[in-house]
Amino acid sequence: MGRLLSTAARLVEHAWNEKLSDVGLTHAGVIALDVLTVKGPITQATLAQIVRVQAQTMGKTLTRLEAHGHIKRERSLSDRRSHVVSITEAGSAALVEAHELEHQVLSTVAIDADKLRRELKIVVRELAARDSTAVADAIVAAADQGH
Repeated sequence: MGRLLSTAARLVEHAWNEKLSDVGLTHAGVIALDVLTVKGPITQATLAQIVRVQAQTMGKTLTRLEAHGHIKRERSLSDRRSHVVSITEAGSAALVEAHELEHQVLSTVAIDADKLRRELKIVVRELAARDSTAVADAIVAAADQGH
C-alpha cells in the first residue's frame, strides 16, 4: 500500500507541476501558500520548520513565489535578521487556481475523487497526530475549506 501511495503521489505531483508552471507555481509553492493561508504571516524560518525543509530550500521556493507576486517578505520588527512571509492577493488567487488544477489532474482518472479525498484526509490526520506535523494540519485545513 505504501508503494502504491508513493507512486500515485509522484505521478499526481508530476502532472500537477506541469499545470502549475503556467501559474508560476510548483507543488512546494502550493504547500507554502497553503500554510500561509492557514497560519497567517510567519517567519521564513518557521515556515521552513513547519514544512520540514531546510531554510535554504524554503528560501528558493519563496524567491520564486515572490518573483511572481504570490508572497511578500518583510524584515521582522522584533528580529531584523528574520523575514516575515505573508501571502498576497495574487498568491491567494493563484492558490485557488492551483487547487482547481489539482482537480483537473484527478478528473482524468476513473475514481471517486471526493471519496479518495476523504480517505486521504483520514490517513493524513491520523498519521500526523502521531507526528504532529503542522504542514499536515495546514493541508487538511485547506482541503476542509473546499480545496
